[in-house]
This record gives sequence, C-alpha cells and structure tokens, in this order.
Amino acid sequence: MNERPGDVLISIIIATYNAGQHLRECLQSVKSQTAKEIEVVIVDGGSTDDTMTIVKESGLPLIKWVSEPDKGIYDALNKGVAMASGNWVYFLGSDDRLLPGFSELAAHLNDDHTIYYGNSTGFSTDGPVEYPLLQGSFSEYRLAKYCMNHQSIIYPKSVFRKYAYDLRYKVLADYALNLLVWGDHSFKKQHYPVTVVLYNMTGFSSGNKDKQFLKDKLQLIRKGMGWWMYLRMLLKRYKKKLLRQKDLWAPED
Repeated sequence: MNERPGDVLISIIIATYNAGQHLRECLQSVKSQTAKEIEVVIVDGGSTDDTMTIVKESGLPLIKWVSEPDKGIYDALNKGVAMASGNWVYFLGSDDRLLPGFSELAAHLNDDHTIYYGNSTGFSTDGPVEYPLLQGSFSEYRLAKYCMNHQSIIYPKSVFRKYAYDLRYKVLADYALNLLVWGDHSFKKQHYPVTVVLYNMTGFSSGNKDKQFLKDKLQLIRKGMGWWMYLRMLLKRYKKKLLRQKDLWAPED
C-alpha cells in the first residue's frame, strides 16, 4: 500500500479485478482533474493480470490499495469506504472515465449533509450514448421509477455512517442504497447540470439481472420513502399488469 499524508477532500473508490485493459485510462482521467486533494482507493479482488502494476506505477499523489479476494463489487466498495480518508466519497468503475465536469461538481462541495450529483454520459462499442433517463434532477418519485447512475453522485462520507451496500443485491445494491438515502430527509440532495463521467454501458450491470432486488424493490421503497410512495408504486405496478393483460386479449387486426 502506498499513501501520502495530506488533507483529502474526495476519496475516489475503484473496485478492480483483472482490469488492466481499462484501468490506465481510468486513472489518467482522475489524474487530469483540476480538483485538488483527491485520493484514489483501489480495492482489487486479487487480480492475476497487470492491474496492480498499473496501480503502483500510476504516479497519482494520493493513492492507497488492497488486493485480496472479496465477495463481489459491492463488498469491495464497502471495503473502500472503510479505507477512505476523504470527507466525500465517489465510486468510479475501472472502465469509466472522469470528465472535467467532475471537478466542476467538486467545487460545490460545502455541506457534509448534502449529496451532490450531476449528469453522466454512456459509451458502448458504437461510441457515446446519451440516455435521457439518467439526466437531470431526481425526486423521490423519479428515483422510485428509475435507477440513477451512481457514478454521477458525490456522497458525503456521513452517508456511510448510516448505510452500506447490501451484499444480497449483486447488481443493484447502489440502487437499493439510493432508495433508502433519497427518502432520508436528514440528507439534502443537490443537482448541478454538469456531466461528470463517461461510463461503460457494456459493464457488469448491463448483462446481469438482480432478481433479489426486483423481488425486494417495493419493500425498499416502503422502508426508505414511506407508505405513500410504496402505495403509489404498487398502484403503478398494478396498472402496468392490467395493460399487459389487455394487450394479451386484444383482437388481432
């Protein structure tokens, strides 16, 4: 582990496993930020490729790492939070790229009970992809309907004194956490219209379903946002079911 002393504003946590083909560009995108006092925390699952060589040779002024087996991405992110020295926490995929908007968003951090977030842009093998559902401000109702991109969020570390990623959810533990946090009115939420990250739309979550999360989603909404939002989403689900049944029995043209 390599660590230099200093006041750390933001800890960027990156979970890796055999990520060598992407990681160098990811770390370079961090290195190019104008925001100062950024710490990078690498939580590696015991890579056998050149991941750790890239980490050790990154040249980042503030970086720490661990490389050992873990229980998956969200276990690694929970470990990263425990290792983080910053007052703020940000999660970045090893195949994502920070944009200049990250530093713009970081310049607004001033209240340790406010969650700050911006916008994100995806990319696939065909190039950049704009996904309107991930842009703009998220109310509780909008979040109950759609998962937001957690790479667009800078959390105060105080969030993780109350919450952690639930390892029952292998793919959407970030969505589960946000459903709880957005309903927690002890934390304000502040959106700024800056694009902070270019994220890989062909990553782990794109090709895997989280059956446990889908089973539990309504109860997470009830727990985080209360009975009114739970009943509202239950009614919405019931209406969708009726529409599917209507389409099933509709006469053919």
